[in-house]
Amino acid sequence: MYHRNIRLLSIFNFLIGFTFFAPLAIIYFAKVSGSYTLGTSIFGIMMLSAAIFEVPTGILSDKVGRRYTIILGSWARVIAFIFYAIGISYWFLVGGAILEGLSRAFYSGNNEALLYDTLADDGKEKEYKEQLGKTSATEFTGLTLSAVIGGLVAQISFVYVMWLAVFSQIILLMVSFLFIEPCSRHKEDTNTHAHLREAIALFLTNKKLRLLSLATMLDNSLSELAYQFRGAFFITLWPVWALGFASVVSNMCASMGLYFSGKILNKMKAEIAVLLRSASDKVINIISLVFPTILSPVIMSSTSFLYGVGLVAESELRQKEFANHQRATMGSLISFGRSIGVMFMSLVLGKTADVFGPRLALLMMTILAFSVTYIYGIIYKNKA
Repeated sequence: MYHRNIRLLSIFNFLIGFTFFAPLAIIYFAKVSGSYTLGTSIFGIMMLSAAIFEVPTGILSDKVGRRYTIILGSWARVIAFIFYAIGISYWFLVGGAILEGLSRAFYSGNNEALLYDTLADDGKEKEYKEQLGKTSATEFTGLTLSAVIGGLVAQISFVYVMWLAVFSQIILLMVSFLFIEPCSRHKEDTNTHAHLREAIALFLTNKKLRLLSLATMLDNSLSELAYQFRGAFFITLWPVWALGFASVVSNMCASMGLYFSGKILNKMKAEIAVLLRSASDKVINIISLVFPTILSPVIMSSTSFLYGVGLVAESELRQKEFANHQRATMGSLISFGRSIGVMFMSLVLGKTADVFGPRLALLMMTILAFSVTYIYGIIYKNKA
């Protein structure tokens, strides 16, 4: 089971990234809806949906199993992409966003718990960070390949790009049925409300977990949302067909960072990795935005190697603080918070972009994201 689930998770994550329209999403959403405000609201609605379903799906994973949860998430993802592909009005995009949010809620917490529990079955928990890095790297490999194809196909039609994404996600759905339920998952028989109260209590009593959770929530609300939006800035410097190649640099660097993260984190403390990644990313982005040139998309994409390492380091730090029997629920509580943050900031980002332009909107988000670097600094100094 150990080798089977690991291999399947690598394929599954590759297909999550193999969506063709990721670097073009904001352009497509704004084109269908008519403005950046409405376009970015799709990201906000997606995250609001995820927030609503986060905790119930996390509890569901802990109670009924990782395999069933990943299958349900895959069904929701396929139907969501069909709505996007139809895309004849803003409301079809809204329908897709609600379903994609549901899918994300099924995956968040659950998929990392699936990996951890699979390793625990063979007493290989110490390999978690290395295997998380390697299996996560394939998502960015998928993003790399599909970004180039998507950019070229978009020159013909955005509709073709979206239906290609539907096809790839149907394959993802078929893969989800092949997973095996880990034996190390402890089925919870306690009352749902008691289960949730216990998880919340751990956040309230564990200061390091609170800081890590706050950093994750802010990082997704600011840096990750800005990453999804930066195609709107890149298109002011590059033609549409070239946007996929900008993503190649970003995704290849992230993939390498994830793949080698296990070896790097064996020599570097996780606290140092998350702090280094957070600080360097923001400094480089600010320089690229203040002095925009034709090289700005490449320079902004070059920070992704440390992103990959930092992502695994952050997950490792959280997993060490989680209770074994509530691993998915606690992950979902964190995702709930970051979903609410993204929902709110997507409206702020979209409105700012409509008034002041994409570049200044991204600059604002990057400056605000230094709050995340500050929190990681506190964690590094052991003030938690």
